[in-house]
Amino acid sequence: MLTETEIKDLIYKLAYLEEGISDIFILSGYPFQIMVYGRVKSVYLEDFPVEKLSPFQTEIIAFSILKERPHLFKKLLKDGYADLSYFLDDETRFRVNIFSRQRTYNIVMRKLESRVRSIEELGLPEVFYKIAQEKYGIVLVTGATGQGKTTTLAAILHEINKNEHVHIITLEDPIEYIHKPVKATINQRELGTDFSSYAEGLRSALREAPHVILVGEIRDRETMDIALTAAETGHLVFSTLHTIGASHTVNRIIGFYQPEEERTIRYRLAGSLRWIVGQKLLPKVGGGRIPAFDILYNNLRIREIIMTGESEGRTFYDVMTQGSPFGMRTFDQDLVNLYKKGLIEEDIAITHAIRRDKVGREIDLIKKQRSREEPISFLELGEKGVK
Repeated sequence: MLTETEIKDLIYKLAYLEEGISDIFILSGYPFQIMVYGRVKSVYLEDFPVEKLSPFQTEIIAFSILKERPHLFKKLLKDGYADLSYFLDDETRFRVNIFSRQRTYNIVMRKLESRVRSIEELGLPEVFYKIAQEKYGIVLVTGATGQGKTTTLAAILHEINKNEHVHIITLEDPIEYIHKPVKATINQRELGTDFSSYAEGLRSALREAPHVILVGEIRDRETMDIALTAAETGHLVFSTLHTIGASHTVNRIIGFYQPEEERTIRYRLAGSLRWIVGQKLLPKVGGGRIPAFDILYNNLRIREIIMTGESEGRTFYDVMTQGSPFGMRTFDQDLVNLYKKGLIEEDIAITHAIRRDKVGREIDLIKKQRSREEPISFLELGEKGVK
């Protein structure tokens, strides 16, 4: 049976096997696995020679991780999963999800960076500095799990922290990045430990004199409703949604409400929304991953579409395509730009495009332009003959 020290040593070895590791998988019936630049691979450790983990082995590791969070045992038994943060002795940090599968316990650990990186260090678009200067309203960062939403939000909060004497409250599940106060006062609270639900945490936060509130995720109508109220009363609210694209995000929010409430929620959202940032991490030429963004800014034209709905020739996509002066862009524009710079392959750009025909045509134009610009080699000159 593995001791607590041996389990920590095991996790440390898995976390630092090679460059680019983002996740560790400890799954019953599988060998140890890691995710490297978005791809899962099995690994073999000489110190822990296991070809396939048994249910007993994964359970021992899971219960060791949960040891100091007894309330999460109940959640795991009741709901079939538990989320928490986990620390090694060298302060390496993880976001952990323990879940049941066919009467076995399994673990996925997301390795977290020890330091909050800035907008500049992450190479985020310049418009993110503008987002960090907002004073009130709602900013949503959207995308699937594992696409870097938390890292992006941490960079924005870090920018605010460096420049503003404000009170920031974060509501997280679990806390991923530790923000050290620079100019701002920061209180970070964790779901399950410091508050029982996002709605309750957000309701409490409004009584704690905040200027900026980060809500880890908007999962239901109640949380959305309180977030809108916070924005309407002069607070700056950041949050995430598991949606892809601005149109899907607005529709998801409206879908939280009853049909007879649609007009009201459209007007509230039109008045409170500031930005929607969609984010995807794509395989990069030469290895690693690179982000692509879909950015909507709530200007006059966007506000009208939120209030009345999209129609032919009058969509979020249309306005975003023409909205570069406001910092807007579509995924398609970003994909074409990344391909043009040689940062992603053509098939990656096409696969992730919203309008594949449009992106395909743009890429064809780039390829034609490149072929015209290619210099004629000496070999070609010799074959053709020079007069």
